[in-house]
Amino acid sequence: MSYEDIKFEYSAENNGGRFWIPVVGEVTESLLSRIFQDDTDAKDKVKHEACQILRLCGDPEEESNNDTGLVFGYVQSGKTLSFTTLTALARDNGYQLVIIIAGTSTNLVEQSSKRLVKDLNLNSGFRREWVMLVNPHNPNKNPQARTTVKTELEQWKSINAPRHLKKTVLITVMKQSQHLNNLNELLKQIDLRNVPTLIIDDEGDQASLNTKAMANSKKNLRHDGLSDLDMSTIYSRIRELKASLPHHTFLQYTATPQAPLFINLVDNLSPNFISLLTPGEKYTGGLAFFKENAFIVRQIPDNEIYSEDNPFTDAPESLLEAMRIFFLGVMAGIIKGEENGNPRNRSMMVHPSRSVEDHGIYANWVKSVKNQWAKILIERSKGDESRVALVSSFADSYADLEESVKDLPPFDDLLKELGFYIRSTAVKELNSKAGSSVDWNHTYSHILVGGQAMDRGFTVEGLTVTYMPRSKGVGNADTLQQRARFFGYKRDYLGFCRVYLDVENIHLFSEYVEHEEDIRNRLEPYSTGEHVHLNNFQRRVVLDEMFKLTRKNVLSNELSRNKFGNKWVRIRAPHDNEIIIQENRETFDSFIVKYEDKLVEDEGHPNRTEDQKHLVMTLGIKELYDEFLSMLKYTRPSDAQLFINLKGMIELYNEGFPPERCHVYVIKKGEIRQRGLNRSGEITNLFQGKNPKEGEVIYPGDEKIRDEDHLTVQIHNLAIKETGLTGVIGIAVWVPERLSKSIISISNHA
Repeated sequence: MSYEDIKFEYSAENNGGRFWIPVVGEVTESLLSRIFQDDTDAKDKVKHEACQILRLCGDPEEESNNDTGLVFGYVQSGKTLSFTTLTALARDNGYQLVIIIAGTSTNLVEQSSKRLVKDLNLNSGFRREWVMLVNPHNPNKNPQARTTVKTELEQWKSINAPRHLKKTVLITVMKQSQHLNNLNELLKQIDLRNVPTLIIDDEGDQASLNTKAMANSKKNLRHDGLSDLDMSTIYSRIRELKASLPHHTFLQYTATPQAPLFINLVDNLSPNFISLLTPGEKYTGGLAFFKENAFIVRQIPDNEIYSEDNPFTDAPESLLEAMRIFFLGVMAGIIKGEENGNPRNRSMMVHPSRSVEDHGIYANWVKSVKNQWAKILIERSKGDESRVALVSSFADSYADLEESVKDLPPFDDLLKELGFYIRSTAVKELNSKAGSSVDWNHTYSHILVGGQAMDRGFTVEGLTVTYMPRSKGVGNADTLQQRARFFGYKRDYLGFCRVYLDVENIHLFSEYVEHEEDIRNRLEPYSTGEHVHLNNFQRRVVLDEMFKLTRKNVLSNELSRNKFGNKWVRIRAPHDNEIIIQENRETFDSFIVKYEDKLVEDEGHPNRTEDQKHLVMTLGIKELYDEFLSMLKYTRPSDAQLFINLKGMIELYNEGFPPERCHVYVIKKGEIRQRGLNRSGEITNLFQGKNPKEGEVIYPGDEKIRDEDHLTVQIHNLAIKETGLTGVIGIAVWVPERLSKSIISISNHA
């Protein structure tokens, strides 16, 4: 798509000024031309998405703005390139200040800063567009940064100043209390009126949110009246940063949006718009790894997972297999060179746990095996027994690779210098004790051993083999997904990729794919502009029962979870509000009138009573949902939440699967049935029981009036004995096991 096409599209969507139209200028074009060169399609896609994001941000021509947006992309899918392009586009459109909150560690800040310098070409040319500051000092101790920022912003106020002298100030700052405080102190001392600012929070769901939110909720504290004691430190610093900037947009970039989406809607960091990033055609994510390519994922046997309960001294066979696959891939990369998009490095990642002690154990195994194999292959004769055995094991691994790599060089070619390249492979332990930086230029192949240092935001160059014998931990969905460093732009060398996991994590990652796709599909309309405000998005997602959604302390409301499948779901109190009773009665009457030609008497024993004879019809699930279930109202919060989740499950099924039919029963042909209430004011027994209880069954009971394998809905017309109310519509829904879904939601957003 050309820029003229993009501009036309935005003009069509503008709807009388709802969005402004960004201009793609020299800075953005130069950046994308350097990165993509002749790949016009990829270039236009990144340009298009950057324009789409910036048009949702504050118009730099306006005096003020205070928006928060969410940018959601897959793990390792190019989020850094997106916000770098967005930064360039902000420059082209008159943004004077761009602040990038670039991670929680020095390593991640350095990684982001170096990437910005390189991609934006910051240190080249005579007429430079930028002034960059990294973790500026407290101006009360070192005023240089304050002077620099103030001087550059003053240039923008001069009407006659040449454009190239109006530089955009680019600040990268660590997501850490003192660094954020230094930045806030600096900004307090500068006049920021009419200074359009873009704040990009990289990994915006990490550390930024208020970890005291749940505690505040239990104390009934209002969001607009929180003291410093009611806010976690980084959250407080970010709120202070936002408050100091009269014209800003705060963008949360993340691959795991669960926490930002489910925090309280009145929270200062709750996003009011969203944009979805789409990866390029060579991207391989959850679908490629866990749904489409069965050869990639390998199970680590339980007895090969090191722990206090299962200690052992030698490297397990699954780790040896992973290393053989990796080293053969290294040799293939050396022989094939950089053709077919092969990466400039090949890497293996070993991720055993959070424990530094475990890292040391696995690192020692890897080093020992690496040195032993190199020595055998280099120094032993071809007839040596240990060499023959080792070559045979590599031959087995070669046969494995050959199944997934079409143009794999001959085994003998890989074997010639294999020992030397095994020896030259760097083994690096990454953690708080050993450090967290990697020199990718030192050698072609690397094996990295660590835990959290290789999680969120860390880029592993040319990662092909992952060995991860770690537990799921507390089971937070977003935490697990951030470990998937093995995703990325690997289409050209996917055949070399292997991921070794225990059986539990294989299941979890597979289930996360469905969860992630569900979120993206449901957010899509809000990203394209069909719905402008993200507050309209129903906070309800499919999530396997083995997961927690996110860390509980950042949420202000308890989450509700319902598992539907192989059971009846019933309204227990449809009688508490006479207005709702009347509205539900009207919905029922309209529904029956529309489909009365489809309704027939159900089959059954000839000796059934009239109470035991019902009307039945087969109907599309979508029609049932649109014309009946979605229109019903509920008189109690407990019923409402349950049926909101049930309707959400049906809605999701309608969106994700081919059309399907269900069975609708009008119990007793729509005639009144008397029902009583229990002490809680709920209907005691909605279902009529089996008759007779012994001997030949004439009526199996209402509970058996269903299709075991299809959605079944019973509609009951009730009179409530204790209240005298009549014409009360009650329903029961049977969900078969094959449609089973676990739905998690939040009942009160405000």
